[in-house]
Amino acid sequence: MSRCSGYECNAGVKQTAVIGAGAAGCLCAIQIRRSLPNLAVTVYEAGPKPLAKVAVTGGGRCNFTNTFDGIKSLGQVYPRGVVLMKRVFRTFDNHAVMHWFETEGVSYVIQEDGCVFPESQDAMQVVRTLAGIMRKEGVQLRCNCPVASVETVDGGFRLDVPGGPVFADRVVVTTGGGALKLLEPLGLAIEKPVPSLFSFRIADKSLCSLMGTVAPAASVLLAGTSYRGEGPLLVTDWGLSGPAILRLSSYAARHLADAGYRGRVLVNWCGLSEVGIRQFLSDAVCANARKQVGNVPPDGLNARLFRYLVARSGLRPNILWSELGSKGINRLVSTLTADGYELAGRCRFKTEFVTCGGVSLSEINLSTLESRRYPGLYFAGEVLDVDAVTGGFNLQAAWSTAMAVARSMPDL
Repeated sequence: MSRCSGYECNAGVKQTAVIGAGAAGCLCAIQIRRSLPNLAVTVYEAGPKPLAKVAVTGGGRCNFTNTFDGIKSLGQVYPRGVVLMKRVFRTFDNHAVMHWFETEGVSYVIQEDGCVFPESQDAMQVVRTLAGIMRKEGVQLRCNCPVASVETVDGGFRLDVPGGPVFADRVVVTTGGGALKLLEPLGLAIEKPVPSLFSFRIADKSLCSLMGTVAPAASVLLAGTSYRGEGPLLVTDWGLSGPAILRLSSYAARHLADAGYRGRVLVNWCGLSEVGIRQFLSDAVCANARKQVGNVPPDGLNARLFRYLVARSGLRPNILWSELGSKGINRLVSTLTADGYELAGRCRFKTEFVTCGGVSLSEINLSTLESRRYPGLYFAGEVLDVDAVTGGFNLQAAWSTAMAVARSMPDL
């Protein structure tokens, strides 16, 4: 078959195809055009619009990166792919991302937790900025144009798309894990994608009746494992959510998938050690002898939640601190530090969806993100077996890997 028997062939013009118009695909296409303006770049998107996930990330505000303040090692926020992230950070780290967007007219603000948002608090500003630059740089965008497969042919690649095959000298794959089937003809090693950011279903009506309650400094642990998440914990009408749960779901993504999303979750409601909780209770006994226990909660817990935990410890709702005794203290310590709930499944995190899994990192050159077996085939973003905890770290991975591809791609 002739390389020019598709509708995207311009004689003499080298073709670069980017599959997926998400964060990684759009930034990569922009940077390829800027560094190699002699190349034609076409982005193929299965959906009706580009950057659909970016438009809803961060609750519609777009948490596009993080300051990484307090992060001692990248492994804390990248459960999978940390070796690659260390490499691509040399090319385009979080500071470079903030500078890039600011240069393009997107001013930003930094929250106390290190999350970085557009000053406008509007994800659509990021979407419009990227889409506008693509048009300005001459990137061709084909929406509603899913790529069914990628195959090597005549020293290049053939893409199976609606209307007939198209050919490209180079291909950059940036799709999410759900579109990995298009790579099957190439026989690449693929790590099975599974969800990695989700909240927990808890079949305990008494807990769910506390919906809307927040424990600001909790920690959660999967019983029988070392998987742990820390941070604010939110009680919902279906169970447990918030950063602590989302981090735990990310760290334990494969374990939970293999377990059918069943197990036992241990909640430390205050995030304190057993010694710290005992000290609080001892001090409270001395300072509040004639007060009801449920009316004097530890710092960070509201009285409603603490009264629930007192009752869950098997104590009378109106028990006084002076009546608590050593047995009562032991019960409270156990509940506050290791309150157990049976996991009854998972819930998708709002409208966002992140998976672990994808093209195995053993398949790529970690410096260029080019396939070891197929020269001219590159990968960036979610298609790689790289994912992160919540907080802007997944978008940072998309920007960093996209820039690594664009800057390593030689001229043709």
